[in-house]
Amino acid sequence: MFDKMKQLMEMQKSMQELKRQLDKTCFDVLSSDGLIKINMNGAQKVTSVQINAELANLDKALLERAISDVYNRALKEVQAIAAAKLKNISGLNLPGQQ
Repeated sequence: MFDKMKQLMEMQKSMQELKRQLDKTCFDVLSSDGLIKINMNGAQKVTSVQINAELANLDKALLERAISDVYNRALKEVQAIAAAKLKNISGLNLPGQQ
């Protein structure tokens, strides 16, 4: 019983460290058309958005699609990073991960 409690406490400590690591991890993601770049951290917070000057002449619908595309790509990437790190700590294989 004590061993299980110790394991749980160690896992909790590892999860807290993982959260700190993810909060410090930042990456850039480009929209599929390369017109918008988002920088996001592992806590899924957008830290910056860069919009290519070419978009000044494009219509609103295209801009909205590009922003949606790059944001969704960034979320998918941060979720994959978090799942991979979680798998390393816990040995759990989350759905959607290899």
